[in-house]
Amino acid sequence: MPVLPGAEPFRHEGGEVGVLLCHGFTGSPQSLRPWAEFLAEHGLTVELPLLPGHGTRWQDMQLTGWQDWYAEVDRALRELSGRCERVFVFGLSMGGALALRLAAKHGDAVSGVVVVNPGNKVHGLAAHALPVVRHFVRSTKGIASDIAKEGSAEVGYDRVPLHSAHALRNFFRLVDHELPQVTQPLLLLHSPQDHVVPPADSARILRRVSSADVTEILLEQSYHVATLDHDAERIFEESHAFIGRLAPGVGMKGSMTGG
Repeated sequence: MPVLPGAEPFRHEGGEVGVLLCHGFTGSPQSLRPWAEFLAEHGLTVELPLLPGHGTRWQDMQLTGWQDWYAEVDRALRELSGRCERVFVFGLSMGGALALRLAAKHGDAVSGVVVVNPGNKVHGLAAHALPVVRHFVRSTKGIASDIAKEGSAEVGYDRVPLHSAHALRNFFRLVDHELPQVTQPLLLLHSPQDHVVPPADSARILRRVSSADVTEILLEQSYHVATLDHDAERIFEESHAFIGRLAPGVGMKGSMTGG
């Protein structure tokens, strides 16, 4: 099945610091592409994989589950760790949950975590009905393109397969239990006006992680897909400064490595 235009994975060979970016549920690398390109332009090695079942058509997604999505970012992290001295994991929405689980599982192999509007729970009464309803109803309306900025659009599915939504619910519950294992420096950016993931998810993540070095930033001008919204530049610059603080002198291609 051909990949939707713009949804292709992205990679860039840069310096000694690597960044793995994880896109969201029913989304694609397109939502993080400007972020990835910004980091690449600043000399970092960048990996932005396409998650299994994403970037084609929603029917393909219902054949996959959280184990498939996590296995892809886990593979990418291991590969990046073999090429770089320091590795950071970034994520949007469900990608934030993927990034947090990588941090919980890989310990010192992950130097820091940046998440934007990270998901922690499937909300609403419908969430409790998913185990049963998914056997009778194949899909519901999509969640893509929750963006305040005029003319900005996300390449994502217009339907959510309910088998996948059930898998996502199970994944969020798993990650929630593992959050106390996250000890790395954390930068969490979230939108007070988000029509997909409520601010309560960010608040819970901040309460449950064990990280001592935590920064929270509000994205007042943006909705859920803030990486394509009014606050995009702020996200890019804050995340780059976060890396610069934690890995000084490392990672910019052509600069001194080490130290």
